[in-house]
Amino acid sequence: MSTIMKRLSLVLFLCQTFVLLVSGQTVTIFGDSYSTFEGYITPETNEPWYFQNSQRPQRTDVKSVKQTWWHQLITEQGWQLCTNNSYSGSTISYSGYDGADYTLRSFNKRMTNLGCPDIILVFGGTNDSWAGAPVGEYKYEGITQADIFSFRPALAHMLEYMTQRYINTRIYFILNDGLSDEIDESVLTICKHFGVPCIELENIDKLSGHPSVKGMRQIADQISAYLKGQ
Repeated sequence: MSTIMKRLSLVLFLCQTFVLLVSGQTVTIFGDSYSTFEGYITPETNEPWYFQNSQRPQRTDVKSVKQTWWHQLITEQGWQLCTNNSYSGSTISYSGYDGADYTLRSFNKRMTNLGCPDIILVFGGTNDSWAGAPVGEYKYEGITQADIFSFRPALAHMLEYMTQRYINTRIYFILNDGLSDEIDESVLTICKHFGVPCIELENIDKLSGHPSVKGMRQIADQISAYLKGQ
């Protein structure tokens, strides 16, 4: 066999190996209402925002789990769903709407229950922005429970735990569009600190502040394009 043929064979082998590595991987969705769907979130006590055959078309036109961004993405990438721990209205910090204590539904409370996936897609920060949660200061050490009521130390605490707990797992943060500048800046800064890639969404179509069928497709496409670019 000539040198050129040997090289071509090696390239083909490497490409085939890459395809095998990429396909069949397990993925966990860790999110808020944008990633929920009735009957497809764990634990079952988590509150969904999207329902099967929704009778409220003015609220959303998403009626099937197959229309969600994560179902489309996982199907097209050839992945397997490990778990979807998403909770409608959940914040990364412990601060919720109208100053309520959202500790029990927060990302920081749920981050221990994500299975053992190859990939984790974190889609949060929206409710922190909408609820006007305290942003706080950047803090990476000595974070207390009281600190987690503010967004920046809460996100730092979460990503520190996740990067140490989910070893050899690829973690991506998905950043919604239309959030406050402080939340956007905080997410980008803290993700960079922990080496977590941040996928910034753009111009997502929404109804009632939530992705429509078109918006779900846009999210799946933008995440896919980001991963392909890597």
